[in-house]
Amino acid sequence: MTAANASALGPVMLDVVGKTLDEEDIRRIRHPLTGGVILFARNFESRAQLCALTRAIHEARPGVLIAVDHEGGRVQRFRADGFTRLPPMRRLGELWERDVLEAMRAATDVGFVLAAELRACGVDLSFTPVLDLDYGESEVIGDRAFHRDPRVVAALAKNLNHGLTLAGMANCGKHFPGHGYVQADSHVAIPVDKRELDQILTEDAAPYRWLGLGLAAVMPAHVIYPKVDRRPAGFSKKWLRMLRRDFGFEGVIFSDDLSMEGARVAGNVVDGARAALKAGCDMVLVCNSPQRADELLAGLDGTEADAVSVARIAALVPRMPASDWDSLQRDARYRAAKKTVRALTDA
Repeated sequence: MTAANASALGPVMLDVVGKTLDEEDIRRIRHPLTGGVILFARNFESRAQLCALTRAIHEARPGVLIAVDHEGGRVQRFRADGFTRLPPMRRLGELWERDVLEAMRAATDVGFVLAAELRACGVDLSFTPVLDLDYGESEVIGDRAFHRDPRVVAALAKNLNHGLTLAGMANCGKHFPGHGYVQADSHVAIPVDKRELDQILTEDAAPYRWLGLGLAAVMPAHVIYPKVDRRPAGFSKKWLRMLRRDFGFEGVIFSDDLSMEGARVAGNVVDGARAALKAGCDMVLVCNSPQRADELLAGLDGTEADAVSVARIAALVPRMPASDWDSLQRDARYRAAKKTVRALTDA
């Protein structure tokens, strides 16, 4: 593969089956429409194995973006063989109630440890932070949210993002404009939020506005807001144009997983991908189904993504060299941050 082909990443992010690549994985990764690979807990056995896997992915497709959902709490894909156990983000919100400045410092430490450990193993991006508000209603969000107050969410997310940046990692705010108010889990249902637009913008979407240029990427929710659009936000031109035009967002817009139940309203996986890209997404995710990934790669014709999206995606690939694991363990900043994270997790 030439350098030119390596840089021309496509609009599809897919996963791999196991802990090593097979020929089918390599074929999909090398497909010109592939621009990213997302990893899951099933892809992890040890740090050595994870490093070998990410090297193999990058060798198969130089420049491809390797991502993971690694937020902390119950959404942390890699938990063993030295990975620090990260707290749910609600712990930072609880700390805020006791000591605002300590919570902000701790959020930076969490972001730094999270990103530094992933980057030491060849992972480029974590889909974090969660910017949803903690209404106490959503089963799927729950303690993944920092706080009920959007001001607190924005402040803690800004500090967590600073920690990510210190380790050379971008960020991805999710799930725009907000998933915290609805009870249903979009993995298995189609959530509907019947509130008025003004309330959603004033509360749930406010962190996206306040974080501004500090957000490198955004993932919309598979939630329908019928007072605004009959389509879920990730398939809605109205919502994504609002994000670009009114919020001034210029980073990457990722669809959530097209295999989730909340995406089924858009049709099959190819219809869903076309609808998401047409609405304004730069990259679409298809997870946990090699068959759907093959359908998607075969069904798109390559005209759905433009040069602007390709450049946005490429900008998420880290430019700063990552520390190897042994060097990281000797890093004074990392050791101090890890101590903070452990205390917060064990509290």
